[in-house]
Amino acid sequence: MRQIILDTETTGLSAAGGDRILEIGCVELLHRKLTGNNLHFYINPERDSHEDALRVHGITTEFLRDKPKFAAIADELLAYLQGAELVIHNAPFDVGFLNKEFERLGQPPLKSLVANVVDTLVMAKEMYPGKRNSLDALCDRLEVDRSVRDKHGALLDAELLAKVYINLTRGQDALLIDVGDDETEVGTEITFVDLSGIVLPVLQASEEEIVSHQDVLKQMDKSSGGKTVWRNLENNVV
Repeated sequence: MRQIILDTETTGLSAAGGDRILEIGCVELLHRKLTGNNLHFYINPERDSHEDALRVHGITTEFLRDKPKFAAIADELLAYLQGAELVIHNAPFDVGFLNKEFERLGQPPLKSLVANVVDTLVMAKEMYPGKRNSLDALCDRLEVDRSVRDKHGALLDAELLAKVYINLTRGQDALLIDVGDDETEVGTEITFVDLSGIVLPVLQASEEEIVSHQDVLKQMDKSSGGKTVWRNLENNVV
């Protein structure tokens, strides 16, 4: 499955009120592995950023003055996103801004272009109810290094969110391990150990661990749309 982790920076908080996108960052995952096929644009929003927004991203009007307008990058962005599942933190915000930009160009909304949109903020609230679930908070909770993040940046935030998403969906090993050929090096001596006499202790899960396990299964079941193996078995689906 092809997934695009996407983030934007904007001139303010209201797409309907005329605020515009000034940066887009996209990180590609293919079968849950980072591919390096990322996409990044700085965009001339044709207006100044609000002071509060400028403090967040630090991207000045002067810096953006010679950057392309959204219309100039729209086709490349559309081709890149086509058919993918989008993973976005607080998806309604970014999707709302993108839809507004596409609307100005006479393009259909994003949902007609992509396979699905996953909101990691919704996922995090379900997994960690009552806790802070900002990107920074999730990085800290899931031990994702964010030391390079001084201000918000669309590509950097998308890269961090990719690692957070892998952790949230319990698939982080796919992000870190690249399995190569299974060939044994020439001259390598393999030692076989007889383990037949070893009796392994059976450790029973505690009630707290069982509840935590059920929460993970519930989240996986929801993410797959009820198509997990155990759900199919419960419903006698072969």
